[in-house]
Order: sequence, then C-alpha cells, then structure tokens
Amino acid sequence: MSPSFRCSTASEARGESQAGTASTVRSFLLVEDPGPWGIDAVSDNRLPVEVKTELAARARRAGVRVLMIRRHGRSSPGELTVFAAFAAVHEPWLETCTVDDPASLLDLDLDQLGRGRSPGLTAHDSPLFLVCTHGRHDVCCAERGRPVAAALHAHLPEQTWEVSHIGGDRFAGNLLVLPDGLYYGRVEPETAVPLAKGHLAGTLDLAHLRGRCGYPFPVQAAEIFLREEIGQLRTDALTLVSRVRSGTTTMAVFTDGERSWQVEVCSDPESWEQLTCRSARPNGADAHSLVSITTVPVV
Repeated sequence: MSPSFRCSTASEARGESQAGTASTVRSFLLVEDPGPWGIDAVSDNRLPVEVKTELAARARRAGVRVLMIRRHGRSSPGELTVFAAFAAVHEPWLETCTVDDPASLLDLDLDQLGRGRSPGLTAHDSPLFLVCTHGRHDVCCAERGRPVAAALHAHLPEQTWEVSHIGGDRFAGNLLVLPDGLYYGRVEPETAVPLAKGHLAGTLDLAHLRGRCGYPFPVQAAEIFLREEIGQLRTDALTLVSRVRSGTTTMAVFTDGERSWQVEVCSDPESWEQLTCRSARPNGADAHSLVSITTVPVV
C-alpha cells in the first residue's frame, strides 16, 4: 500500500457509483467519547475496559451497532451523552440520556433495542447529523470528514456529531442521518449545510445519497434510481410494496399512493480494487445498475 494512496480519490477516478452502499443496520447505540479512537473505536477508547468489552459483547448478541461520537473540537464532557436509534424506513425513532458513570451503559437493554423497541430512554425529536472523522480507521475519513463536521457544527452545533467508522470509507466525507438511517457520501463542506437544511425541510439530496440502511443494497439503489427518474425528493413520499431477488436481479415495487412503479436492478460485482486506504489486498463490491422502470397498477 502506497502512503500516498487515497481510497476516496481512487473511487472517484474509476467513476464508482454510491447508489446502494449504505450499511444494512437498523439498531444503533451512540456513546459519547471525546477520543482519541483507535482503529476499532468500540474497543479502543477511553471507557473502562470492563465496560467497553461487555458492551461490545452484548451489542453483538443483540444485533446493535455501537458507534462512538464526539463534539467537533473534542471537548471533554462531565457527563456522557448516549443515543439509541432504530432506523426503520417508516416511523424511525431516536432516544437519549446522559450518564455520569460509564458503568451505567451496562444497564441499557440492548436486546430491546435490537428488536426495534425502546430501551427506556427519553424521546429525542431532532435528527442527528453524524460525520465520520475516524482517521485511525481510514485517513480519507479524517481528511474529508473533519471539514464537513466543522461546516455543519458552525450552523447546527446541537445536532452535529463526529462519529466513528460507519462503512464506505471510499465515499468520504460520509454522513449518517439518524433516526432516518440515511447515508450520504462524497459530501463537501459547501454541500453539507444545504443537505442538512434540506433534510430538516423533508427533502433528500440525491446527488450524495448512498441509500437507506433499512433496505437491502439493491433496494436502496432502486429507490434512488426511481427518485431520479420521477424527480421525487420528499423523504417520505415513497413506500416499498414488495421486493423479489433472483440471482443478480432485484424487482422492487414502490408506490406514492397514487402511482406505483416496478424498478428492476441488476447487481454485479465490479472488478476487484483496493477499497480502503488500510486494506492489504483488493476486494470486490457489487455495483447496482438500473435495468428498467415500469409503471404498474396501484397496490
């Protein structure tokens, strides 16, 4: 691996599409820690060893994704802010609390969270804009993520957090919006604030959207392709009616209540590439391409 190699630059140079690349996770636990974070932030942070080890084990069993968060500037809090989120496509939710003793994290009911049920925290009404700045995991996330975090923090300081690795380093700067579960990539400082303000107004930024984590990869891509075709930007305008996958082909049917469309997507592996700055060998990833969009009877 060349020290000058940047996976995000290489991905852009080969024209890699972002559509259908959001992590397929729905249950999230966010834990504040000002850093620094090691390569694996969940195991290499400032929490007591016995707490982070047990928390990680419980989260794995429950199917919960643990992410570390910090304010831009890495202020050291007296209390730790915690968020629990369930990124369902419809009716997602977000809850929060603060803890003054990290051991209290082990009182959280992660099994409930993994099932999409409240672990008993306080409802939180404002969305979170989480920018990956995890440079120890991938240098692109630091180089491209930190300016994005700074721009968002300047305009939306209460809703902006830096976050540990969320996947798709080669699409840095990466932005995760919770509780909606929207992943955005190749976000720049000048596009971050309009994107966030658009989200607050109920619209998507299709130019940067990687997908909704509540959908499988091909369905994420199908939604993006359909929205581009019909010019639909409203976040909640489309409902997935059905999806069927056969081999490399996925048929997804969406409706807006008045019209329905069948979107056919083909998912084929691209040629193997070095997908992250730290990877020691090439890896493959499916590329999703649009085959057809057909209007079908409303269902």
